[in-house]
Amino acid sequence: MPEIVTDLTQASLPLYMQISEALTREMAAGHWSAGDRLPPEAQLAQSLGVAVGTLRKALAELEQRGLLERRQGSGTYVQANAQQHSAVIGNSIYDFFRLELVRGAGLPTATVIDFQKIKRPASVPELGAQGGARCYRLRRLRSLNALPVAVEEIYFDASTHAEVKLNDLGEALYLFYRQHLGFWISRAEDKIGIDTVPTWAPSLFGPKHGSYSPCIERCAWSMTEQLQEYSITWFDPERCRYVNRLK
Repeated sequence: MPEIVTDLTQASLPLYMQISEALTREMAAGHWSAGDRLPPEAQLAQSLGVAVGTLRKALAELEQRGLLERRQGSGTYVQANAQQHSAVIGNSIYDFFRLELVRGAGLPTATVIDFQKIKRPASVPELGAQGGARCYRLRRLRSLNALPVAVEEIYFDASTHAEVKLNDLGEALYLFYRQHLGFWISRAEDKIGIDTVPTWAPSLFGPKHGSYSPCIERCAWSMTEQLQEYSITWFDPERCRYVNRLK
């Protein structure tokens, strides 16, 4: 069973949710095998630097989602179909986050570089039900287990929603869409290519601006088949990989 390495200090998700998401990604990556027994709760909680009560809340959520089985007097085990369950859309906050550390998995966190309401650039497709002329642009540095691996530029519609403030966004953007904007992302199309790193990329991101880096161009649709998000993500191939598992 692999060592669980997570950064539990930077993300704004509740602590128990950070733990459950980290474990979910480990199972999706195949680093936790069916039938594996987790360490005793006290030991696992200590290794994660959290209270036993917080850990139990995370484990209970994973059990409810069919990923773990807690056997009285024996311990907590990875379910036989945990890898399939963890890859099902809706089973994780980071369902559509396809970057993993070179070793696999890793807990995503985000640091905002810039957030503005702007006129929709000509390069960005029409978004939302009305395809408005205004949109929000969010630029972030993405990390896995506190290691910077990518920079992203995300656009979403600004014409049909109440004014969005930076503090509204939270750590997981797709969770924000669901809870605050009333829609959820049901599918996405990614195109992988090569592009120059933008000038606004911080120095923490390994590749320097102007150099070439792999990039992901994404269009994401809601449950009503409306295009709600357009994004470009540049990632460091020395630190992470793009992974899309087909089940």
